[in-house]
Amino acid sequence: MGLGEQIAARRNRDRKVIRVDEWGEDGQPLVIYSGSITAGDIDKLQRKHKDFLNNMTISGMVDLIITKAEDADGKRMFTIEDKMHLMGDSVALIADIAGQMFGDVESVGDAEKN
Repeated sequence: MGLGEQIAARRNRDRKVIRVDEWGEDGQPLVIYSGSITAGDIDKLQRKHKDFLNNMTISGMVDLIITKAEDADGKRMFTIEDKMHLMGDSVALIADIAGQMFGDVESVGDAEKN
């Protein structure tokens, strides 16, 4: 296993677990897995949403969720086609999920170091 593969494997072990009761079924929450926010993630979001880190819009938060939400196997849970459905949900819920994804980023400088 090469160094890059080792780094990716370590990153996959450190994923966050986010439970979303509002999106669950049969009394069970939807479980979302999310890896750390990377420099590449921020770069992509800032190209689409200017000044993303300092002026986070709901659209930007939804794009973050689409980018980072994975199932237990590491497969993306949402596509860009899901954006209109996610945009129809409550601001508080979208902000909560995005906030949990961003939980380990303490400042703009920390995010840019990632």
